[in-house]
Amino acid sequence: MASDIVLLAAVSVLSACQQAYFASFVGKSRIKHKVIPPAVSGHPEFERTFRAQQNGIEFYTLFLVDLWTAGWFFNQELASLFGLLYIYGRHLYFYGYIQSVKSRLQGFSVTKMALILLLVMSVTGITNSLLDKYIHINLLNKIRHIVLG
Repeated sequence: MASDIVLLAAVSVLSACQQAYFASFVGKSRIKHKVIPPAVSGHPEFERTFRAQQNGIEFYTLFLVDLWTAGWFFNQELASLFGLLYIYGRHLYFYGYIQSVKSRLQGFSVTKMALILLLVMSVTGITNSLLDKYIHINLLNKIRHIVLG
């Protein structure tokens, strides 16, 4: 059912809107600094803006795959929360990079942590699903039983 994945869909659409906004920001920077397409070099601020947006595109596929896999196989709510953390990190990264190359590092650390958490959730969820399907061992249920009593 669609309601089973509504949070993942909402975070995905929000991230797509962010990508569109960053692309439009690059367009405005082109106009401001008179950088005519297809040129990708010019004023240093334009180059940092362009690079910040390109870096977001480079990581976007990884983010979406990890978000949906973690949400589907592990936990939609937790995956969505880490997806929002990723979006926040991208925001910090983008605006930090526009200011200076060094200022992007905080945002990079946040996005890296979000991606690692989503990847761990994805691998854990897939592993648990494979074990449950083929060996009839559900590790997540066993862990819940031990932790919750």
